[in-house]
Amino acid sequence: MRFSKRLDLFGNEVFAALNVRRRELEAKGREVYDLSVGTPDFAPDQRLIDAMVKSASDPENWKYSLHDRDELDQAVCDYYRRRYGVGNVTPDMVMSCHGTQEGMGFVCQALVDPGDTVLVPDPCYPLFRTASLLAGAKLAFYPLEAEHDFLPYVAGIPDDVADAARYMVVSLPANPVGSVGTPEVYRQIIEFAKAHDIVIIHDNAYSDIVFDSDEPGGSFLAYEGAQDVGVEFLSLSKSFDVTGVRLSFLVGRPDIVAAAKKLHGQLDYGMFFPEQDVAIAALTGPLDGVERQRMAYQERRDALCDALESIGWERPNAHGSMFVWARIPGGRMDSVDFVLELMEKSGVIVTPGASFGPAGEGFVRMALVMPPERLRLAVQKIHEAGF
Repeated sequence: MRFSKRLDLFGNEVFAALNVRRRELEAKGREVYDLSVGTPDFAPDQRLIDAMVKSASDPENWKYSLHDRDELDQAVCDYYRRRYGVGNVTPDMVMSCHGTQEGMGFVCQALVDPGDTVLVPDPCYPLFRTASLLAGAKLAFYPLEAEHDFLPYVAGIPDDVADAARYMVVSLPANPVGSVGTPEVYRQIIEFAKAHDIVIIHDNAYSDIVFDSDEPGGSFLAYEGAQDVGVEFLSLSKSFDVTGVRLSFLVGRPDIVAAAKKLHGQLDYGMFFPEQDVAIAALTGPLDGVERQRMAYQERRDALCDALESIGWERPNAHGSMFVWARIPGGRMDSVDFVLELMEKSGVIVTPGASFGPAGEGFVRMALVMPPERLRLAVQKIHEAGF
């Protein structure tokens, strides 16, 4: 049997392989420090659990939803006003999706025909590559480099590539590189998009995890002209510790949202009502716990980066998101081999930079998924193993 060439994509094979080896080490009694996967170790607020239990107790909520509740659409609009100061989001600018993983698939397919060029960051969260490839697009990478603080540098994108591009994926704060957008960068991106007739798809998964600031991160849609050129994904996963429930929203330019919704409706009967009620509870509730969590992540960032620097590593790039982006010491560029060697010798599991694209080679990503004291122990194990 011949299978589609679209199966020739990067998936979660690296994470799966690391997880298998982790279980083998634990079975042998080895202590393991798994910093490879960005699953928050914080518990969701009890309000959200109660909302799920109450909603699931109603037999009516086990039917097809077919649509989002009006209350959910309005909750997203009100959240943008309250949290980001964006007061003109309306229900026709909102589409729910089961995580940005699913939503990216629909918006990419809505925007391109096979063979169209799209701009994707390198390194980047692998979804941005795979969703584009599954839509039949041709990838043009723009680098996120230390020279430009790991931020998009649109002036470096050739005009012919920009003119051919249908959309540009931007993700700030950025996974895996830990950079945080600035007003200047966002304005440059918007001007670039207008000049070349490009749609911006902005992933805003980590706006509530921004460091060294009195305020959390913002929204791309808050910048003048952004709503003319793009959409963004609002994810509740990391802010509210509900990664397993898969609660995300595509928000922005109405025609783009409508096109994605049309495709979505062909493949799904709507979000489970209890999940909708959890989202409503999160979006309408107090945000003091989200802010406390942001500061807890910053404490973890400080503990990990300080410890790595103390053993001779270059201080990682880590201004936002729940990850730090660390250059492998000694000039090594073989990130996969390094990660495997590190795991065997120290019990510390991190993700090879090559998993995020060619420009990720020579780096590793570490997730802030342990308390500060355990992160310091992990670095001690790295040091004792000779790295």
